[in-house]
Amino acid sequence: MNEELFASFITPTLTGLPVVILIILFQGILFPSSNRLINNRLISFQLCLHNWFLKQMMTMHNNKGRTWSLMLVSLIMFIGSTNLLGLLPHTFTPTTQLSMNLGMAIPLWAGAVITGFRHKLNQSLAHFLPQGTPIPLIPMLIIIETISLFIQPMALAVRLTANITAGHLLMHLIGGATLVLTSISPPTAMITFIILILLTILEFAVALIQDYMFNILVSIYLHDNT
Repeated sequence: MNEELFASFITPTLTGLPVVILIILFQGILFPSSNRLINNRLISFQLCLHNWFLKQMMTMHNNKGRTWSLMLVSLIMFIGSTNLLGLLPHTFTPTTQLSMNLGMAIPLWAGAVITGFRHKLNQSLAHFLPQGTPIPLIPMLIIIETISLFIQPMALAVRLTANITAGHLLMHLIGGATLVLTSISPPTAMITFIILILLTILEFAVALIQDYMFNILVSIYLHDNT
């Protein structure tokens, strides 16, 4: 039972080799580019989403922070498409892997922190010791602020992993219960099936919200350091 429950989170392999890299590269096919003067509806819709996202994210940043705009747009497109494709049957969701989410969170967090220490050294160091702190509390506060700084990428990765994984597990459990109840109690199976449909709709919303939250937090870290 445990193996079946967590089977969808196991990295798929082909002839013994992991194919997660091919799955990740597949996202690029979903966002084609066009050199035509008049774009089709799909590309026009993508451009509208890009402009909306840039307006939401880049208004808080200065010119130095806006240099990250291409990276943030690429990130939200990748995570969003990965989360949504993972809701399809017989698919694999790379964002359920903590190692992959850490691989995205740590470089982005480190880049923002290094940028802050490079261009705003005094302000960055001032975050470790709030103004007006009593002298006996200075060592403790410095340790706490240092720990909180290094926890930020872990919080980014764990939040995305936990929300996506929990939703998939719940859908798997309710779907299995619906199949079992079909032969035992059809009216009850119909109720659980309606619950499964509502949960699926909720998971589509969660997939997009978690994508947006991940990028918002990265943008906030960048804003604090530029």
